[in-house]
Amino acid sequence: MATALQTGGFVLGLIGSAAIIAATGMNNWSVKDRQEEVVTSVYTYKGLWQDCETTSSGFTECRPLYGILGFAASFQAVRALMIVGIVLGVIGTMIAVFSLKCLKMGSMEDSSKAKMTLTAGIMYIIAGICAIAGASIYANQIVASFMTTMYNPNYGGGMGQGMGMGMGGGNMMPRYTFGPALFVAWIGAALLALGGILKCVAFKGLRTDKSTYTGVAYKAAQAQNRPVYDNEPAKRDNQKYV
Repeated sequence: MATALQTGGFVLGLIGSAAIIAATGMNNWSVKDRQEEVVTSVYTYKGLWQDCETTSSGFTECRPLYGILGFAASFQAVRALMIVGIVLGVIGTMIAVFSLKCLKMGSMEDSSKAKMTLTAGIMYIIAGICAIAGASIYANQIVASFMTTMYNPNYGGGMGQGMGMGMGGGNMMPRYTFGPALFVAWIGAALLALGGILKCVAFKGLRTDKSTYTGVAYKAAQAQNRPVYDNEPAKRDNQKYV
């Protein structure tokens, strides 16, 4: 049972790490809301590293988002959280590979693999939390900008200033909604957290098996044999004096 949990946690963590890596590199974290537009010639979508526009002819142009000081702190926090989640997920996956019981690594004991399993599980959970937090912060900014633009069309700020979420201003400022990258990030983060939980549960089973294996039978045998050999000389001396 513990081996199945360990393997399942590894698979979920691997898929979750790949998902948040893909989400971080995707450019469609937010997409232009076309609900009220009948015909549009430009499709705009934005990510953590680039803002892109696709015309009706299929031509796509992207503008890289370089620099640090030119963006809001919340936008930089999203970037940092996703990067931390990726690093922890990759390191946790590497540790999880070597901790699998089906993989023989020289004379590595099961207790060492159990500790590595727990370490990988904790890293998976932290990576999942970071990815969930980053995606949720970005989504919250989208909702705030969407509501502000809907009730005040003349508002030219919103996420266009801090998150790179709008190229226009005034009455023509577009509204943005959730992009596919957000859902990929949420799903990947959930898989990471679930994989970490499974690995932590597997650690308990692996540790129990190890403690059962090292029983007290050997110590009990020593306790029974030592008094016999220690008392024999004393008995012989008493018999001589009698």
